[in-house]
Amino acid sequence: MIRVNAERLWATLEMMAQIGGTPAGGVTRLALSEEDRIARNLLRDWALDAGFTCDVDSMGNMFIRRAGKNRALAPVMTGSHVDSQPLGGNYDGIYGVLAGLELLRTLNDNQLETERDIVLVNWTNEEGARFAPAMLSSGVWTGQFSEAYAHARADNAGITVGEALEAIGYRGEQPAQAFPVHACYELHIEQGPILEDEAIDIGLVRAAMGQRWFTLTLDGFAAHAGTTPMHSRRDALTAFAELALKVEEIGYQHQPDGRATIGMAQVTPNSRNVVPSRVVCSVEFRHPAQDALEAMESALHQAAGSLAARGVTATVERIFDYAPIAFNPQCLARTEQAVAALGYSAKPMVSGAGHDTCYVSKMAPASMIFIPCVKGISHNEAEKILPEWSEKGANVLLHSVLAAAQEQ
Repeated sequence: MIRVNAERLWATLEMMAQIGGTPAGGVTRLALSEEDRIARNLLRDWALDAGFTCDVDSMGNMFIRRAGKNRALAPVMTGSHVDSQPLGGNYDGIYGVLAGLELLRTLNDNQLETERDIVLVNWTNEEGARFAPAMLSSGVWTGQFSEAYAHARADNAGITVGEALEAIGYRGEQPAQAFPVHACYELHIEQGPILEDEAIDIGLVRAAMGQRWFTLTLDGFAAHAGTTPMHSRRDALTAFAELALKVEEIGYQHQPDGRATIGMAQVTPNSRNVVPSRVVCSVEFRHPAQDALEAMESALHQAAGSLAARGVTATVERIFDYAPIAFNPQCLARTEQAVAALGYSAKPMVSGAGHDTCYVSKMAPASMIFIPCVKGISHNEAEKILPEWSEKGANVLLHSVLAAAQEQ
């Protein structure tokens, strides 16, 4: 079996990490920033030097194409994203892009012609760190968002996506609109500790968690901290503390795949000597099963209602509902065969994070491949992978894509 050039792949990762590199060894390469422009140009130059084409659509998505024998057949797609979180890591997203580039180069090295074209994509603004929401441009490409909506998203300085695309020269003329895809694979670091803890080479990602986001408003009554007896209080903050523990309990009740998080809370009036009158907080649930998400939401309403015993009213507003994704069995089967042929270890997994391929899976057969990352750390300058993990993941991607690209 052919293998990728592991040293070349690692060298490209190290070179790309210099673009937006931070003193602590991470990277800040926000979507459509100057750093993003430089990284895009480098990726494009590498692609053109290898004899591939590079097209850019109206959302700045880059499509690098290696031609196959039969241009009438739908291509096989792979890729991820170049943008990062602020003070993020060197491998989140970009590893999948550069491993995709390496597989194309490896096919060139071996003078191996495929039946179908292979397309390597760099999706714009996957992270959502500069422009909300995340996965914005793959969302436009797959019809989840309109282009007008996406171009109007603004960062904290008021600069819109449309303006930023123009500023860095990556607002292409072709519409951001899906074309037929035979199969799509995204290679990514796990962003969790399971593979490293269990000494497993490859994660076979069979599903991605659904997500439900809520805003809760807890209303009590402001009162003097010194003159109001304890039994007379309608304390929104202590009610929130009870709610927070119940939300945590909901997560535990839906193990091993359930996730329950309160990430934000605002206290009013937020004064040292006033009993709090209001708390506004976020609640987020994640689970790969729709019925479990329904049960978690129902439990949240019950927990919120129970706060009436404290004299506190709670309003629950669902603000985001992202359905669970089941990835394509045939795509997974090709990856399983590649893993077996290469002699690697693997286990089925569920992605707790959202990825561009989750949107792509709505219009084409798709799946994901995970490799370990050290201590499960991601979205952090300490994010790290080992060269041997990088090599194994790229080899699995190579043979997954190659199998699909040779199908008539």
